[in-house]
Amino acid sequence: MSETAAHPRESRTRRRPLDGVLLLDKPAGITSHAAVQKARLLYSAAKAGHTGTLDPLATGLLPVCLGEATKFSRLLLEATKTYHATIRLGLTTATGDLEGVVTSRAAVRVERRDVERALQGFIGESLQTPPMYSAIKHGGQPLYKLARAGKILPRTPRRVVISGLKLCGMEGEEFEISLTCSKGTYVRVLAEDIGRNLGCGACLSRLRRTAVGDFLLSTGAVTFEQLEPLTLKDREALLLPADALVAALPRVDLDAREAGRLKRGQPVEAGHAAARPAGLARIYGPEHEFLGVAEVTAPGWIVPRRLKSQVVAV
Repeated sequence: MSETAAHPRESRTRRRPLDGVLLLDKPAGITSHAAVQKARLLYSAAKAGHTGTLDPLATGLLPVCLGEATKFSRLLLEATKTYHATIRLGLTTATGDLEGVVTSRAAVRVERRDVERALQGFIGESLQTPPMYSAIKHGGQPLYKLARAGKILPRTPRRVVISGLKLCGMEGEEFEISLTCSKGTYVRVLAEDIGRNLGCGACLSRLRRTAVGDFLLSTGAVTFEQLEPLTLKDREALLLPADALVAALPRVDLDAREAGRLKRGQPVEAGHAAARPAGLARIYGPEHEFLGVAEVTAPGWIVPRRLKSQVVAV
């Protein structure tokens, strides 16, 4: 059969081991889970996951991990995220965004300097209460399902850090911000908190994620519309290697003997690692092949933590 763009039905029957990271520009209107499953089918991949949920309303960068890359996605979950958001003043909803039922309306008498002053108060570390309309689970059920059933439960506030928050523009009853924040930050809740601070209420109107850690939307992210007409070979050419997820970790190279022990799940005493700071590191074998993630412990010991399955001995 000649190589052509894969049809989703064909992809379901030809799932194959495929490793890599796709920088997807997620469209609005679908969940992150649905976006991942669509990407998996387009690549005929046996396994796929993502590195941090985007609401259906949101668009932008969603790194999709295929195959062995899913083992290292958790490290990227810890990364800071950057967003461009539009916030509507004078309106609150049940969900904190324009997709929810309107719960209040108020007149807006807010000027640009008022917004700038309010934003300054949200920079830094704070406690944020997750919304009921979220994927956080209670008793095995996502909170959003309980919310749809009319149940409101107490939620434990979580520590979040907003390291960057800037007003980009303001027109009428909407203003735009750029935001850099820690994992677990709900921009919908931030919009509500800003509206409460300004005294008129607010909700999230639009949200676009522009960066996850060192991955940028502007560098290599593709849409489904760009992917669909491509052949499988051309789609694969767009994938980043699995170790792109851990590029921020220090690198340690092992010789054949050391790599062999690590592959068997055994700790390795490597003198050349003695000068490395203790902590996680990305590990490579004698042919510069990525083996996985290990922990460097003093003095000079390397303990395997998460290895690629194809390098683990059976």
